[in-house]
Amino acid sequence: MNRTMITATNTLSQLQKQMDIISHNLSNVDTTGYKRREATFTDLLFQQFNNQPSAQSEIGRLTPNGIRQGTGAKLAQSQIVMKQGNIKTTDRPLDTAFTKEGQFYKVLVQNEQGSAVRYTRDGAFYLTPLSNTENMLVTGDGYPVLDENDNPITFTGSPKDYTVSPTGQFVIRMDNGGDQAFNLGVIQVNKPQYLEQKGNNLAGLPDNLDQLGVTEQDIFTELTGALRNQVSVQQGVLEQSNVDMAKEMTELINVQRSYQFQARSVNMADQMMGLVNGIR
Repeated sequence: MNRTMITATNTLSQLQKQMDIISHNLSNVDTTGYKRREATFTDLLFQQFNNQPSAQSEIGRLTPNGIRQGTGAKLAQSQIVMKQGNIKTTDRPLDTAFTKEGQFYKVLVQNEQGSAVRYTRDGAFYLTPLSNTENMLVTGDGYPVLDENDNPITFTGSPKDYTVSPTGQFVIRMDNGGDQAFNLGVIQVNKPQYLEQKGNNLAGLPDNLDQLGVTEQDIFTELTGALRNQVSVQQGVLEQSNVDMAKEMTELINVQRSYQFQARSVNMADQMMGLVNGIR
């Protein structure tokens, strides 16, 4: 097959993946606490032809020695961007938002393999009744919110008011005058490139940590004990998505142009092969 066609088709499939990432960002422009992803590319393997047999003759050359023929580009990484989103005031007691980058709430998710801890920046919480007197703190999708000991936050009695301190302490004031307090489970992500999107605005750890050569402690830090002072939470507000629609649309147009260029290269290579095959 024509080398031009190989290079173009290899790159086309990777550009499609980048368009999928941009489309996903645009579809979540209004998702609370969503963090955009950014694609980076790298070259595929290339073949080098040293047309100058004597290296001494290339002294002073400013470009790489020989002729390099590439085979296209590939998507090297889809990395989450931790930039802080805008803060929107709601005045709802159960709405919270982080005011520091890289901090996430811990929630519990049930899946086919059992239960798993996931992480989210969406601080829109709700109460779901477990019985006539017991309630549980959950996310908008019904996932239990965990405390610093990875236990679901549940309480009994009739709540009157709620307070969330800047360090993430959730206090419920009861009708009988008593208080119940819980420390919300919070982590500080140190290496966001290892986080994977798990759906429903949740992030999680990859299943192949051993192969990657990292541990949970390398990726994030549990903000418990003395580290609770690093938590920065604001009540009555929500963090908006950090997706810039104008930037994403501009990037989408650039990717579409690159896609059209590669498709045109395939068409031209096909025409050239047709001309060669037509020679008698």
